[in-house]
Amino acid sequence: MKKNLSYKKHLTGGALVLAATASVFAQQQPFMQAGTAQPPLLPVTAKAAAGSGTNVVASAMTGTNAVEDFLGVKIPDAIAKGKVNVNVRLRYEEVDQSSLPNQSYAPTIRTRVGYTTAPLYGFQAMVEGVNVSAIGPEHNYNAAGSNGQNTRPVVADPPLTELNQAWFGYSYTNIVAAKVGQQVIDLDNQRFIGDSGWRQNEQTFEAATIGVSPLADLNLYYGYVWDVHRVFGDVNGLPAKNQNFDSSSHLINVAYSGWKYGRFVGYSYLLDLSNAAGNNNSCASYGGYFAGQAPLSDKVNVDYRAEYAYQTDYGKSTLNYNADYYNFEAGLNVKPVAFGGGYEVLGSGSNSGAGGGRTGFQTPLATLHAFNGWDDVFLSTPANGLQDIYGYFQVTLPAQIPVRFVYHKYNADYGSGDYGQEYDVVASKKFGKYWNVLVKYACYNGQAAPAAYTVNKFWAQVEFNF
Repeated sequence: MKKNLSYKKHLTGGALVLAATASVFAQQQPFMQAGTAQPPLLPVTAKAAAGSGTNVVASAMTGTNAVEDFLGVKIPDAIAKGKVNVNVRLRYEEVDQSSLPNQSYAPTIRTRVGYTTAPLYGFQAMVEGVNVSAIGPEHNYNAAGSNGQNTRPVVADPPLTELNQAWFGYSYTNIVAAKVGQQVIDLDNQRFIGDSGWRQNEQTFEAATIGVSPLADLNLYYGYVWDVHRVFGDVNGLPAKNQNFDSSSHLINVAYSGWKYGRFVGYSYLLDLSNAAGNNNSCASYGGYFAGQAPLSDKVNVDYRAEYAYQTDYGKSTLNYNADYYNFEAGLNVKPVAFGGGYEVLGSGSNSGAGGGRTGFQTPLATLHAFNGWDDVFLSTPANGLQDIYGYFQVTLPAQIPVRFVYHKYNADYGSGDYGQEYDVVASKKFGKYWNVLVKYACYNGQAAPAAYTVNKFWAQVEFNF
């Protein structure tokens, strides 16, 4: 269901103009924040703000009234002291899938430029544009089904130029923070709601959100989402299942972090989603988790997570089912080594609605790449559900090079299906404040339907964050 996004292209142009005239700032974001089989991250350098630009206004104006002071001083000052963010990510992705005759080779470059005003009486605004370009012939890979290369494996990075974010927000100390407009939403470990940041075009939400902290350790969050801009973009030729979602969804999350050894969270995600493929991504999930870390000694920590959720059909879905989700993880950190494992189950329920059969527990708005293996075989849960038994080992080599190994064993949750296994490895290196280099490999060996094939993926990338 296509929409006219010409107004968003104008806003994207506005983001680039603002980027050229505002002051710059350093922005850091850790690698792979979300996902199962993720040991603790390395320390992240705090954001460093650069000096103000050349268009700084005088700090005071004499002989003016309040209106003139607001219009002539405070607004220009908020603009002049705003921050520009620039991200450039050059990536090569290669995919070989045994069920398809041709490989995919996808050199792409992602450029994202944005601008955020300085706070003014608690109010801020932000605008950001994104461009994804293929380097060389686009027909060398299947761009999420948009370019007719169906004999090649999917690399979900179609070329595009779009508005990425455009929001207006308000915050008051640490008590309340609200936003309205197109924005990134990452909740908890992004198992249900996330930005899918691994892809070149991240997932964003047109939404109104508010977070309130009535007590120091209590956080209440609510969001209403009316559109979901998925990683595939709004490009011509996309199959129906990959198009953006119209939405009438409610996100509710309550967290208590007053105990030093863990955080308690409860949530309800009521997702009413539709696109040209229909309404059956709509679902309601109710659950909660406890997660934390405890020291065993000065050099040894143990970390843990236990989560459960219950899901039913919701909204305009034509299905009629219920299914369970649960996840248990434990790990031990003995620097420079971390290791552990977990058991994640996306259950299966009998469907008495349209089509009959069974329906697996779905998480259509998750940061999916971070879960159930990096080969992305299980982005949609099979009808008979999925059991994922996994273990990880991470070591930090000299020169601060973390290397992570992950193993997954997959089975159906209903019946006796053997879905195979996967081996993953990644290494990264940070250079100074702004540069990061990464290489990554994933190998899936399928045993039975719906994935009785093998997949090998390789990535190499260089990323600049400013």
